[in-house]
Amino acid sequence: MIKGIKMNLETLQKISVQILSRDIPSYKRYLYSKIDFSSKLIGIKGARGTGKSTILLQYAKSLDFVPSKILYISCDHPAMSGVSLYEVATSFYARGGKLLIIDEIHKSQNFSSELKAIYDVFDLQVIFSGSSALQIEHESADLSRRAVIHTLGVLSLREFCELETKKTFKSFSLDEILSNHEYIAATIMKEIRPLEQFNNYCEYGCYPFFQESLVDYPSKLLEVINVTIDSDLCGIYNIDPSKLDKLKKIIYMLCSSKPYEVNISKLSSAVGASWPTLQKYLERMDAGSLIHIVRGGTGMRAVNRPDKLLLDNPNLFTVLCANSDIGALRESFFVSQLRLDHQVHYHDRGDFIVDDTLVFEVGGASKNTSQLEGQKGYVVADSIEVGFDNKIPLWLIGFLY
Repeated sequence: MIKGIKMNLETLQKISVQILSRDIPSYKRYLYSKIDFSSKLIGIKGARGTGKSTILLQYAKSLDFVPSKILYISCDHPAMSGVSLYEVATSFYARGGKLLIIDEIHKSQNFSSELKAIYDVFDLQVIFSGSSALQIEHESADLSRRAVIHTLGVLSLREFCELETKKTFKSFSLDEILSNHEYIAATIMKEIRPLEQFNNYCEYGCYPFFQESLVDYPSKLLEVINVTIDSDLCGIYNIDPSKLDKLKKIIYMLCSSKPYEVNISKLSSAVGASWPTLQKYLERMDAGSLIHIVRGGTGMRAVNRPDKLLLDNPNLFTVLCANSDIGALRESFFVSQLRLDHQVHYHDRGDFIVDDTLVFEVGGASKNTSQLEGQKGYVVADSIEVGFDNKIPLWLIGFLY
C-alpha cells in the first residue's frame, strides 16, 4: 500500500509543480488579508467560482519554499481517485513536506477524520477549500475545534469596482455607512460613476471569472449552477439524482417571483414534493450558495410561518430569468452583501431586520420612509447616487467588504 502511495505521490507532486508554476491573478480578494496564515489548519468554504483556489495558490506563491516542500492536490482530479489523504500526508511529510494544500476537499470521503489525524500526527500546515455546503462543525466536533474555517462570498461591489477600474477603494462597516453615508458616497463618486458600476455588477460582476470573457460569462455561470447541484449537493447530501431537477425547478420559480413570503402549497405543488421534503431541498440549496432563506426576525417565528426566498446574488437572475423581478433582484443584492457578517431576517414593518435591531426597507428611488415610522430604520434606495438622512443608496451597501 505504501509503495503504491509513494508512486502516486510522485505523480501528485508533478501535477502540483505544474499548477504552482502557472500565472495566477495578482488581485487579492478581501478574505486574503483576514486569514491568519500562521494557523496550522485552515479551511475556506464558498461557492464555486468565487476564487477559493486562487487564494490557496496566492498563499503558496508567497512562501519562500522550494517546490518539493509544497504539495497542491485537488480531490476531484483522477489521480486522487480512491487515495487516502492521510496516506498522502504520510508520504509527503516523510519526504520533508511543509505545506499541504487540498482543494475541493468535499470530493474526498472521510475527509474530516483524515484531517484530524493529519493535524494530530504531523508537523504540517494544511490549508483546504471546499463547497459552501460543507457542514464541518456537524460532521466532526473534533475537527471544528482544530480548524479555522473562513467563508468566501461572491465579489462585493467594491471588489468589482477595483477590478474594473484598477483603483483601490476602502471598505466600510455598516455603522460607518449608516452614520456617514452622504460623505462616503460623495468620496467614492469622485472616482467612479456608482450607478453605472452597480448596473454592470448586477449583470455580470459577482464572480471573478467575468474578467476572462463577458461573452462566455453566462454559460460559465450556468455551469457553476449545474455542477453545484449535480455534483456538490448531490455528493455531500446523497440526494437521489432523479430529484435534482426539482432543485433546478425551484431556482427557476424564484426568478420572476415577488420577494414576499413563499406560498408553501404553490411551491410544493409545482415541484411535486411535500413541504418537509421541499424544506430540506431549500436548506441544502441555501448551504450551497444558490439561494438565500431569509427567516422571520425576533417575535415573528409563528408556527409554519413561511420564509422569504431569494436567489443568492443578482447575476443568477441574469442567466436564469427571462423577466427578472426588480424587487427580488434588489433584495438579493442587499442580502448577499450583508449576510457574511450580519444576521439578516425579514420583518413585518420593513423588508429586513439586521442584527435584530436595524430595520431596512429596500426599493426604488421613490421609496419613502412612511413604513418605518416609530422605529429605528432606513430606506435603501436603488437609482440614487447620494442619500439623505435615513435614506441610503443601495449601491453603497456593496462597500461593506
